[in-house]
Amino acid sequence: MNTQVSTRLWALDDALPLLHASVALGAGGSATDPEGREGMTRLLLRLMRRTAGGRTAQVSDELLDGLGSSLSGEVGRSVAALHGTVIARNISPFLAFLADALARPAFDAEELGRLRAEALAELDELLDDDGALVRRAFEQRFYRGHSGSRPGSGTRTSLGAITIEDMRRHHERLLRRGSLTFAFAGSGAEADLDRFASDLDTSLPGQGEGWSRPAFPELSPAKGRVLHFVDKPERTQTQIMIGCLAAHPRDDDHAALHVAHTIFGGTFGARLSQEVRAKRGWSYGAYSALPIDRFRQPMTLWTFPKAEDAAPCIRLVLDLFEALVDRGVSQREVTLAKKYLKNSHVFSIDTPAKRVSLALDAEMLGLPRNHHEEFLERMLAVDKPAVDAAVRRRLSAENLLITVVGTHKDIGSGLEQAIPRLTTSEVVAFDQVI
Repeated sequence: MNTQVSTRLWALDDALPLLHASVALGAGGSATDPEGREGMTRLLLRLMRRTAGGRTAQVSDELLDGLGSSLSGEVGRSVAALHGTVIARNISPFLAFLADALARPAFDAEELGRLRAEALAELDELLDDDGALVRRAFEQRFYRGHSGSRPGSGTRTSLGAITIEDMRRHHERLLRRGSLTFAFAGSGAEADLDRFASDLDTSLPGQGEGWSRPAFPELSPAKGRVLHFVDKPERTQTQIMIGCLAAHPRDDDHAALHVAHTIFGGTFGARLSQEVRAKRGWSYGAYSALPIDRFRQPMTLWTFPKAEDAAPCIRLVLDLFEALVDRGVSQREVTLAKKYLKNSHVFSIDTPAKRVSLALDAEMLGLPRNHHEEFLERMLAVDKPAVDAAVRRRLSAENLLITVVGTHKDIGSGLEQAIPRLTTSEVVAFDQVI
């Protein structure tokens, strides 16, 4: 018999009369959407919120507004959750609504049609947002052949294929007894919240049936330097995203690599921002990112120069990245980065909601619950040799995906010439990205 029970996380504090409640689905996330049904988890969470307990969307909205509350869904590659906030005096009716949303949504075909139309309109809006477009295109190409390439917002084709029966089966698969993770922060009585979680858990199907969090294979990115050009007419500005396979939070050198990312592009004083923005004025911003997930992620570099500056900007960024890999960092940079990380950490833990959010993040990514607290200590303990070793081990200046949104006829050939040792160049129409 299955004896699994749901996980509960707490950061209760009555300083403010607000309760923050999150419920994460154990086997959720866009990477687990069925092939050809990308975007279904996101649609499901929206349907659950709108039709809780068989209500109409209008009634649900009015009820939540009247309670002084909010409720919304979040879908990442490995995480799907409902997050809500309510004033303390209305905790009980809010939790009753949340239970209805999770366990008793209405699978109404007309509401699904409205949600689909909204999702398709959002895809059309994405075509006008070059920053979002370059990220989506980069991720599709970088994760190609891997479940990580499945966009949480879906595609025109996949959204059109999703039926109400698909949604019903997906709900049955995702919401199983013992599979949920509850996170509560702020005002509230632990005994009452624990009872709510237990009652909801036992109302779900799955007695005697086990479940497990999704497991993902390692990525096998393409070799060499790949220019992936997203061709969009009449662009006077470009969006550039460059990345290589890099990090997993369980790596013993992940803290050292995070210090390297901070030095390279994690702050306004970092190398990228200073060279691209401050010294040359080519772009308002130039940043790096080092995300974490249940499978290894890329380190990415992002900037957005004018079309006329795109070629020299890409060449500069590549030169800077090569210098990081070949020559490492300075002691002064390590000292400044660690000071910044220490002083800025307080902004990630200054409220109960933020603290429990970090614990929920660790839980859903399969990390120790105190991962984020220990991670700061690990970063502060690294030295220059450790940072240089992590860079050499984890980063490659040769195996890079370079995604650009711009007008190919204007700058395509110039970009190819600006990229030393370019292996592959490919062009895709911007409207094919969605």
